[in-house]
Amino acid sequence: MLKKDNILIEFARASRLPVRSQRPFRYTSHALFSFLFLLFSFYATAQVTSSIDSTKIKIGEEILYTISVQADSSDVVAFPEEQTFAPLEMIEAYKTDTTYEASKYRLIKKYGLTQFDSGHYTIPPQRVLINNKPFLTDSLLVEVKDVIIDTTKQKMFDIKPAVEVKGPPFNWLRLLYWLVPILLILGVAIYLFQRKKRKDAAKKQLPPYEEAIVALKTLDNSQLLIENKSKEYYSSLTEIVKRYLDREVDEAALESTSDELISRLMMHKDAGSFDFDLETIRKLDSIFKRADLVKFAKMNQESGQAEVDRKTIEEIINETHEVIPEPTEEELLENKEYLEKLEKRRKRRKWILGVSGVVAAVILAGFIYGSVTGFDNLKDKVLGNELRELSEGRWIKSEYGSPAVILETPKVLVRAEPSETNAAKSRVSGKDYFTYGEMKSPLYIMVSTTRFSQKQDIALETALDAVLDDLEQSGAKNMIVKRDDFETEKGIKGIKAYGEFNVQVSDTKVLKEKSTYELLLFAQENGLQEVLIVYHDDGKYAEEIKNRMEASIELEISEKDGK
Repeated sequence: MLKKDNILIEFARASRLPVRSQRPFRYTSHALFSFLFLLFSFYATAQVTSSIDSTKIKIGEEILYTISVQADSSDVVAFPEEQTFAPLEMIEAYKTDTTYEASKYRLIKKYGLTQFDSGHYTIPPQRVLINNKPFLTDSLLVEVKDVIIDTTKQKMFDIKPAVEVKGPPFNWLRLLYWLVPILLILGVAIYLFQRKKRKDAAKKQLPPYEEAIVALKTLDNSQLLIENKSKEYYSSLTEIVKRYLDREVDEAALESTSDELISRLMMHKDAGSFDFDLETIRKLDSIFKRADLVKFAKMNQESGQAEVDRKTIEEIINETHEVIPEPTEEELLENKEYLEKLEKRRKRRKWILGVSGVVAAVILAGFIYGSVTGFDNLKDKVLGNELRELSEGRWIKSEYGSPAVILETPKVLVRAEPSETNAAKSRVSGKDYFTYGEMKSPLYIMVSTTRFSQKQDIALETALDAVLDDLEQSGAKNMIVKRDDFETEKGIKGIKAYGEFNVQVSDTKVLKEKSTYELLLFAQENGLQEVLIVYHDDGKYAEEIKNRMEASIELEISEKDGK
């Protein structure tokens, strides 16, 4: 009973609450309202939305998942980069596009997703960080359907037998890349080795007299006479005495014939340079003539004559060594200077020969490479070709502006500040401007999209005239303009202007070399899209770049135009 009374008393108290007891409720409501206001304000400055281009796809087909963030220019936005789309698989994360709308920036990030099993799937909310504060996108439903195959109409074929595949052809070019450097290295190594060998031999060379005596002893130990090789024996014997005379008496002795050498020895005697005995010269002349008969007339000498001649040669060398005067200090000094000058000349000749050999090897390698791959290719490899590097490099496919211009380019275009032009002076709500290079560069690319604030019909011919005027104001002089209709591969029609002009690089200077250009213009109900390509025509790679870019152009059609 007491418990029941207590409950009634408490109820009565609750029903008679004074007015001041309700203040905490009002304070709580005010705080809640303030919190909601701040939260709404924060969401108003940074809005995150997501969408997909289709809710139904076939197995393996790509879904384009788009996250759009509207934020201030000072905000730091981080999109998801990992595989966070399970059970769907991310194929590719496309480059973030940025547009400027009503004093705010809109960042658009697109992902290519797919699934290889049929069924109903949910793309989970994605976490986007704005100034390190997380925002979650909405989850989206996707239906993946099987590819229906009508087996009653589809013909069935037997499994084809295995086909023998021939191996790839031998790559001669790769062999050349390795062979030429190896040959050059081997050539340099052989040259350096022979040079060192000659230097070592020169250092080990004996004085003339000792060298002649050692050579005679070496000839004595040979088996030439026992083997009846008189010709070889006399050739060695005469060379020994000539070499000795060449180093000690006359430096032209080795290159002289027997008669010339005897005449030169007589001249030295008459001039008083050397006190030769006439009998010594006569003996030497007799041995030379006998040697010539043995070497050239194949005469058989008498038994023991070779040993006698060998002894006579040694006596002549001894007598000559005795009559040669000792050089004076002045002669030694002059001889030293002469030897140094001779050594420098020899070194210079060796360097010339070495450099000439390397240059010849490089020229030969270049000729072989040019013959195999083409001399234009050789020129590009040696001198460089920027247009070729751009043409053969990795290309990027991206979207630019809004409504987007989609195309492939050798390099990513960079957003730039648009200048005030004739084509964008009236009723323009926004303009996106992207470029690569400069007007005077080998390749210049410009893509722009202009959005008008009011609906208007755009005459492409009139717009083209305005764009060409702007191009001329930007530095295009002496323009040659040709016009033609243009249509993309997907059937979007536009207008094309093309031709040549000279680029003005300063107030007084205009480049003599002409630049080739192509200008493409497309009009939509609320916008104008422009693609400009300017290049130095090299006859091959510039045209390839232009044609590839032109073939890749796609346009994002606005909803009004699509209707």
